[in-house]
Amino acid sequence: MAVLAAVDGWSEFFLAQAGAAAVLAGLVFVGVSINLEKILALASLPSRALGAITLLVAVLVQSSLVLVPDQSTTALGLEMLGVGLVVLLAVSAIQRDVYLKQEPQYRGRFKITIALGQSAVLAFVVAGAVVVAAGADGMYWTVPGVLITYLVSIAEAWVLLVEIQR
Repeated sequence: MAVLAAVDGWSEFFLAQAGAAAVLAGLVFVGVSINLEKILALASLPSRALGAITLLVAVLVQSSLVLVPDQSTTALGLEMLGVGLVVLLAVSAIQRDVYLKQEPQYRGRFKITIALGQSAVLAFVVAGAVVVAAGADGMYWTVPGVLITYLVSIAEAWVLLVEIQR
């Protein structure tokens, strides 16, 4: 079945998500560029910025894949699954790095970010697997992944722009 028929009604959602993810990634880059010296002075902050950008790029890539015309649902699901697994590995490595570099008094709070980031990426992995196995119904799994990604990324942008000034 062509993706066009399988994802009918989803194209506007994914078009909006691609744009939103790109804008939010830009916000993280702005936060980094404005406060670069302070970010580089704290061992965990460069990796936190990278983690936020990685999650946002995952949304951008997943959204772009859905918008590619004339591919099969199975191919789309495999692409989504592949991206999800690669991002899962990358985000896990980044989060481990941040946790180990984090000052002990902040590790407890960062565990929430770890849980949310892992939840977002796992939603993308499940979405890809369900699209392969059952078709377009798997697309619904991307919604929590996208929303959690935005929550985590906005929180990280806040840290890079505001909290670092305290």
